[in-house]
Amino acid sequence: MAPPPDTSKTTKLERYNSYIRRVNSTKLLAASTNLLFRATLLTAVVLILLFTLHYPPLLAGHHPSAASAHSHRSLLSSYSSYGGATWEREVRRSATPRRRGGLSVLVTGAAGFVGTHCSLALKKRGDGVLGLDNFNSYYDPSLKRSRQKLLSHHGILVIDADINDSKLLIKLFDVVPFSHVLHLAAQAGVRYAMRNPQSYVASNVAGLVSLFEVAAKHADPQPAIVWASSSSVYGLNTAVPFSELHRTDRPASLYAATKKAGEAIAHTYNHIYGLSITGLRFFTVYGPWGRPDMAYFFFTKAILSGNAITLFKTRDGVDVQRDFTYIDDVVQGCLGALDTAGKSTGTGGKKRGPAQLRVYNLGNTSPVPVGKMVAILEELLAKKAKKNVVTMPRNGDVPYTHANVTLAQKDFKYRPTTDLATGLRRFVK
Repeated sequence: MAPPPDTSKTTKLERYNSYIRRVNSTKLLAASTNLLFRATLLTAVVLILLFTLHYPPLLAGHHPSAASAHSHRSLLSSYSSYGGATWEREVRRSATPRRRGGLSVLVTGAAGFVGTHCSLALKKRGDGVLGLDNFNSYYDPSLKRSRQKLLSHHGILVIDADINDSKLLIKLFDVVPFSHVLHLAAQAGVRYAMRNPQSYVASNVAGLVSLFEVAAKHADPQPAIVWASSSSVYGLNTAVPFSELHRTDRPASLYAATKKAGEAIAHTYNHIYGLSITGLRFFTVYGPWGRPDMAYFFFTKAILSGNAITLFKTRDGVDVQRDFTYIDDVVQGCLGALDTAGKSTGTGGKKRGPAQLRVYNLGNTSPVPVGKMVAILEELLAKKAKKNVVTMPRNGDVPYTHANVTLAQKDFKYRPTTDLATGLRRFVK
């Protein structure tokens, strides 16, 4: 019988080849890891360099007066710039009510038109008010800064920050147990949505969710929230006067769509987390310290400077009409909604029982043709307007608004008292 073949050399050779493969594999892995580490490090350096060049305010400190700080706002910048014993003391001082049983209200959009007037009214009656505003450049921020100075003169602190900065919101609710939030911060304007649609989603949808999230899950106690919806939600509705019971599922503009989305989001947070939420549908608010993008404001400016104004008519040749509502009447409605808001029922993100959910129209109930508004301005300014009359384009505007305010009258005695001629006289003065 033949002896078995000697396989020892073959086995040794295979072991040696296996060893060589493992060594080569280890070297390749090490080289790859080293290369990946270098690439990652290089990428990080490049990103840091680009971030530093693109967002210098984050490293240089927060400078509210610098225009660049507002055009490139980081959500982290406001949080990193606020805090400390002195800052917390100022926040508490502004937010603490001076009357027994007074409210402690966080007002977002406080340097805006309605926000400024509501903040002053709350402070005047002894409530605590802390303002928040991002001072964006939708219209001249210098007007907002002037309003901020007015509020500061009356002891109201307005923090320069964005409602999407959830870390800052959490910080504020840690420092102050707000009883209420008056949420007025929003991207306004119907026509601007065709040029900058993302700003409406960021402010009116994401910003609203940011506020609701913090109020529902981090605030203790949960505040009652009153927020600004819009009469624009009625969209293509033709039933008049507009009632809260009418359909609002046919928005005519992106602005209106984001406000309608806000009402649906409010329902969700009320249902899941027990937040007490009241939505207010404003109808063409006007008055002193108003918004320069509103017709009454830029019509006045154009008439004084001798420039032509554009008046719209419907495709049927009818004057466009608006339910112009004077600012003092709207403030009355906002404070009435705050005073009658029920308490939220959740704790730590868990609903303990049913909570109040409401929506109201705040209008004047007297639609006026825009042409008549111009005639009133001509008389007050003692100067004729140069008019261009054109057919209304399809840009999201609606031809007619008219508020039914029966529900607000019933629930918090809302009664507008200022007619257009009186309100415009105060504005012109």
